[in-house]
Amino acid sequence: MDGNRRYTKRWNLMQGAGHKVGYSALMSMLKYCYELGVRYVTIYAFSIDNFKRTPEEVQSLMDLMLDKIEELLKDESIVNRYGIRVYFSGNLKLLNEPVRLAAERAMLATAKNSKAVLSICVAYTSTNEILHAVRESCEEKWDEITLLNSSGGYEPDEDVNLIKLTDIENHMYMAFAPDPDIIIRTSGETRLSNFLLWQSANSYLYSPSVLWPEIGFRQFLWVILNFQRIRVYLDKKRKQL
Repeated sequence: MDGNRRYTKRWNLMQGAGHKVGYSALMSMLKYCYELGVRYVTIYAFSIDNFKRTPEEVQSLMDLMLDKIEELLKDESIVNRYGIRVYFSGNLKLLNEPVRLAAERAMLATAKNSKAVLSICVAYTSTNEILHAVRESCEEKWDEITLLNSSGGYEPDEDVNLIKLTDIENHMYMAFAPDPDIIIRTSGETRLSNFLLWQSANSYLYSPSVLWPEIGFRQFLWVILNFQRIRVYLDKKRKQL
């Protein structure tokens, strides 16, 4: 969701106004997705690198995030209208306590929703996700070896990989969701900026020139039609892995 701050500057708005307009654009895009049967949607809401911004801007974004999470908990919210289960993915320990607790409440409140999934990446980078998965896999394997050693049942085998690819994948923040078919980054940027690097090897990247607050149904329809045109090719590439 790139371009909120540039939108603010372009239209000479108050600080944070672009993010609020961007949230409205997000609600519209989510509605398009779920109306057309897109089951999994992941949004990059706040990077770990965003903590490097000024304390005032970070706090403003945290306040906005808290407000919007609380909106998701209302009965008339989009997640309840469409039966969406919400996940917050990332190093949630880095969030301040009010935002972290609100995220936990939202995940718990929507846990029984099963029609669609919305993953919100906060305090997230892909490199941190991979590091987390490797650490968790090593700790899990170490615990297994320790338990077997205590019972005398562990015999090391140099030809066997202790940690497999599936071990890493099962400990990713995004383990609950399939790899994305499409990644949309607005503002004409073609960089992934540390987003879903592990999962996006065969994703279709779409980079419309509009800023995020300006995105609409036109861009959404265009990316769907283009993805359908190359879907067979992408499916073949995935099967080769």
